[in-house]
Amino acid sequence: MTTSSNKAGNANAGEPRIRVTEIFHSLQGESRTVGWPTVFVRLTGCPLRCGYCDTAYAFSGGEWMTLAQVVDQVRHHGAHFVTVTGGEPLAQPDVIPLLKMLCDSGLEVSLETSGSRDIAAVDERVSVVMDLKTPGSGECDKNLYDNIDRLDSNDQVKFVIQDREDYEWSRQQLEKYRLDQKCEVLFSPVHGRLETRDLAEWILEDKLPVRLQVQLHKLIWGDERAR
Repeated sequence: MTTSSNKAGNANAGEPRIRVTEIFHSLQGESRTVGWPTVFVRLTGCPLRCGYCDTAYAFSGGEWMTLAQVVDQVRHHGAHFVTVTGGEPLAQPDVIPLLKMLCDSGLEVSLETSGSRDIAAVDERVSVVMDLKTPGSGECDKNLYDNIDRLDSNDQVKFVIQDREDYEWSRQQLEKYRLDQKCEVLFSPVHGRLETRDLAEWILEDKLPVRLQVQLHKLIWGDERAR
């Protein structure tokens, strides 16, 4: 990844900058565009510490880049799809203009967010993939439920489920907020903690209007290439 040489000390000087852990080209492993070649922009920093997190390396470090540099890097890879992820992307205020710039460039943009930050300012062209943190994550109390009213059919809600308790809690939120009437709902097993078959059977038994999601990238490359 080509990055700006400017560090945190002068990151606010001049045009907006954003702290980036990595920009890479891979197959989308999750969400509606699973399997499509996609450019990932992984931003640095996250206020949450989920027990199953597989991107802790993005909590700190990174390089400061101008928004134009990020867009140039993304377009260099030639993919039509781009996902802005983290960490927690919305922890950096300048992600909002970055998302707009990516959309203006003619790219199909998605945002992966924990659901702990307000999504109201996100460009309406962006497909928001928003977690609702389950009890097993250890961060359930950070969910910002007002975000649910801001979701539409272009968005998705994701539940990352590690056991039966998480599943039952997720099912309750699905019914309470009628999430399937707002957008697509994803139930995803925590890799290595819940058997995909178990989650599939629970979904079928309860006839839930949700999509079972597995992490395609881990099926292909395993944990050594978790992204």
